[in-house]
Amino acid sequence: MFVLAEFNILRPEPGLFFWSLLFFLIFWFLIAKFAFKPIANALVKRENHIQDALLDASKAKEELRRIQEENTRMMDEARVLRAELIKEAKLQSSKMIEDAKEKAKEDARAIVAQANVEIENQKKAALRDVKNQVTALALEVSELVMKKNLSEDKEQVQLVNELVDDIHLS
Repeated sequence: MFVLAEFNILRPEPGLFFWSLLFFLIFWFLIAKFAFKPIANALVKRENHIQDALLDASKAKEELRRIQEENTRMMDEARVLRAELIKEAKLQSSKMIEDAKEKAKEDARAIVAQANVEIENQKKAALRDVKNQVTALALEVSELVMKKNLSEDKEQVQLVNELVDDIHLS
């Protein structure tokens, strides 16, 4: 018990100081040999991993920006192409409509011209037929007049009236 009473914390004992220093140095040596290098390596590895992750994130961000720019450029090109295609389609449809109208007009003109030619041909044929019939009738009348000996004007008038009535009936 007296040993504890003589112990003073403010006054160092050389034996205690020696053993404390020796254990501290051994502990420090063991920690340095077995713990500092793995901890330092782990910290360096973690720092490298973080740097790599930041670099990858930066690359990904740059790639995303590039892809967005490419997407924007492609969308602009698609809009321009769509506008050109719509314009070209409208022009082609207008041209097709105009061509169809022109063809229809030409066909109508051809049909009208053909109908006029047909009408003219039928008119000429009808006139020829009428002339032939008139000629035939005139010949018949002449023949009948020649056959009959007419002495009086009254008989001639009566004959002409009969012939006219026959012509109207046939």
